[in-house]
Amino acid sequence: FQMGSNKGNDYNKPEHEVTITKPFYMGKYEVTQAEYEVYCSYGSSSPSSSYGDGDNYPAYYVSWYDALVYCNKRSMAEGLTPCYSIKDSTNPEEWGELPTAWDDPLRDTWDAATCDFNANGYRLPTEAEWEWLARGGENYEYAGSDNVDDVAWYNTNGTREVKTKAPNGYGLYDMSGNVYEWCWDWYDSISSSSAADGAASGDF
Repeated sequence: FQMGSNKGNDYNKPEHEVTITKPFYMGKYEVTQAEYEVYCSYGSSSPSSSYGDGDNYPAYYVSWYDALVYCNKRSMAEGLTPCYSIKDSTNPEEWGELPTAWDDPLRDTWDAATCDFNANGYRLPTEAEWEWLARGGENYEYAGSDNVDDVAWYNTNGTREVKTKAPNGYGLYDMSGNVYEWCWDWYDSISSSSAADGAASGDF
């Protein structure tokens, strides 16, 4: 498919062809607070009534590192093979403390995480996978509609419970709006890679 866009922000440019070669599953909606709290706890901030607090609200105040821990813990609990390894271990209990700041020296260890794409456990989608799914086999401006209010909670209407707007063509909810979603691969200023697993290095 044609990933990116020649319009709008520079980080979406240039539009380029990407081929996704491996099948995968995707959750129908963002990980909820109830799902997240089965396996993980929050750091210095936790969901509040100001932004939406409840079992069916999406989890937020979750870092990229938190997401790797969640994926592996849930995989292990469900008898699946964990995807992520840090320090040659797939057990998050052996990974040590999580980084808490941009200049945290622990980032060097955590940023060296690797993903086994042949494992059957939970993982973050790559940016290419996410964009392909967000498009939903359709050609709308937003994920499921040309009218953002049909499919997304955003800005002034805040964070809301998952699955309360219309899904896109693949039956996925909140692919536009609600909370930001993490992807696996690094951000790279040159986004013209044809590899579906993204850049090998870069920034969050």
